Amino acid sequence: MRKIKIVCFLLGIIIVIGSCNSENDRVITDTKNLNQILTPVPFNEVTLKDQFWLPRLKTQKEILVPFALDKTIPAVENLEKTAKYLKGDITDLPFPHRYISSDLYKVMEGAALLLREQPDPELEKRIDGIIETIARAQKEDGYLYVAHTTGVSKDASHWGGDGMGDKPYSWVIHSHELYNMGHMYEAAVAYYQSTGKDKWLKVAEKNAQHINKVFFEGDPNYNNGIPVNQASGHEEIELALVKLYRVTGNKLYLDMAKKFLDIRGVTFTPVGDEYMSPTYSQQHKPITEQTKAVGHAVRATYLYSAMADVAYLTGTDAYNKALDKIWSNIVNTKMHITGGLGAMHGIEGFGQDYELPNKEAYNETCAAVGNVFFNYRMFLQTKEARFMDVAEVALFNNALAGVNMEGNKFFYVNPLEADGITLFNHGKKGRSPWFNTACCPSNIARLLPQISGMMYAHNSDEIYAMLYASNSTIIPLKKGNVTIDQLSNYPFEDKTTFILTPEKEQRFALKLRIPTWVGAQFVPGKLYNYIESTNEESWSVTINGKPVTASLENGFAVIKKLWKPGDKVELILPMPVRFNTTIDVVTANKNRISITRGPLVYCAEEVDNNTPVQNLFIDDVSQTTSKTKVISEGLLKNVTQITLSGKMSDSNTISDKKIKLVPYYSWNNRGDSTMIVWFPTAADMIPK
Repeated sequence: MRKIKIVCFLLGIIIVIGSCNSENDRVITDTKNLNQILTPVPFNEVTLKDQFWLPRLKTQKEILVPFALDKTIPAVENLEKTAKYLKGDITDLPFPHRYISSDLYKVMEGAALLLREQPDPELEKRIDGIIETIARAQKEDGYLYVAHTTGVSKDASHWGGDGMGDKPYSWVIHSHELYNMGHMYEAAVAYYQSTGKDKWLKVAEKNAQHINKVFFEGDPNYNNGIPVNQASGHEEIELALVKLYRVTGNKLYLDMAKKFLDIRGVTFTPVGDEYMSPTYSQQHKPITEQTKAVGHAVRATYLYSAMADVAYLTGTDAYNKALDKIWSNIVNTKMHITGGLGAMHGIEGFGQDYELPNKEAYNETCAAVGNVFFNYRMFLQTKEARFMDVAEVALFNNALAGVNMEGNKFFYVNPLEADGITLFNHGKKGRSPWFNTACCPSNIARLLPQISGMMYAHNSDEIYAMLYASNSTIIPLKKGNVTIDQLSNYPFEDKTTFILTPEKEQRFALKLRIPTWVGAQFVPGKLYNYIESTNEESWSVTINGKPVTASLENGFAVIKKLWKPGDKVELILPMPVRFNTTIDVVTANKNRISITRGPLVYCAEEVDNNTPVQNLFIDDVSQTTSKTKVISEGLLKNVTQITLSGKMSDSNTISDKKIKLVPYYSWNNRGDSTMIVWFPTAADMIPK
């Protein structure tokens, strides 16, 4: 399957893209030097052997995906009733819902990704059965949307009684018709790549060709034959069309993705407030004129991911210029230290610059997943480590917090403080087994199996190591394959070892990411800085036990040499306990500090400290001592805990207090209790 993937990927680069729409568009033929284009190593070709990600994949396969598939049975039943309706049986109609099908598709994508790495005949049979139902629920012309196909959309009320519109594509701004199909395309592509079965892929292609006709050519059966020519209110189909293009080589899908991007904010602008605000779905301006992250955070990150994809494949420089400004706006003014995006409740989105509350933060799990996807794509295009630095922080902290250690309870909302009273998580104080809007659990179901596919990338004579974990893989370079065995207890220990075994002696560059957190700040951008100074050259590299001086290029330590079988590289990324501050303009964190170690944000929970953690403060960092230990049992087994010397204010009495902290991603695994990330630095800041 890898040969198919590489051929399709290269085809996507060299195919003539078509007529240019502006001077910023250019045809990509051989101008990007195909030998230097980065190709990711697929996740199923990276064998995990670590104690961080591998147990999670095991939990994913045994608990999360089966659990989520059971939870999405109502979506399957809706599709089955739709299939019967198309055969003339109208005795049992589905219930109206705009996006329940998308939750099913995302879970199926997660299942497909697991099948690619770990064949499971029983799971594959179950997915095959659902695919049969999906195919039968599709109209002959390719249309696939339960509510409009069966006519139950008239019973749905939302946003002024018109949540879906009364007929197909009549309410594109909020119907989720295109959003649902985007997730179906992604899942169908994953299933084809995992199993070689193309039934679902054909369903996806049939729908995409239908959408192209209705939206860009005109179909007499829809919208009176006039092309709809409107971008989806909830972005997703754009990046999914790129995936469909890459696996099929059909240029139509890439063209469609670009058309949907180019008409956003041009052919349609919603009018109103909140959900009908032009900024809510990023339709306030053409995308090439957008400079700030606004509106619904998940929609935004999916849009930016698609822009990065299409820019990479078509060379649309105007997209890149806009993305650079948007990315800077995010990391300089709108991202929590956990990598969380979309701090505002209500619109589930971005607020004003520097509006970063803690207890009231929204930070939807899906937005963190989108943050990972967006920054990973930006890295592949630019080869700059800063993008992987943001992706890593969002992944290890906000995204990973979205699911508990057991794989059966979830966060939709990810605040940076919990008082034990506030019902922050859609009516609960803590995690939920599912949600009526289940986008977050289903997104986690498809994210985790992809992580190993973000660890390595290569071109003809360079190997990039982006994420660290014990694993093995084989990387095909121009002069021969190179086997890599990586040994690491990342993110808790500072040493990572690489054993490189080329088929024969050959010269190439090994590029090892040196994260931002090793230097003067935890994450790129202007928001956060360490209190204490640091030696930015504290990282080190040895080859076969001997220290080497590696140049630092775009955030990567570069080692160019003639490599011999068995060469051993050791990378040291020191992980002291660090104290962080926020720039003063972020009022929520004024005179507060947070604690990080390596790529992890830490928090205090009441369960470890025997007091509501809002009573704790750290008044003098210079006098604060810390120690770490590895938890040896329980749900947090193998997690590194930090103990700090701090203070407690209780009933106006101030006393010394040993403050215990755990990684933010691991909180709320041992019951609902208080939690805090940003600690006060004075007793008078403690609530009375």
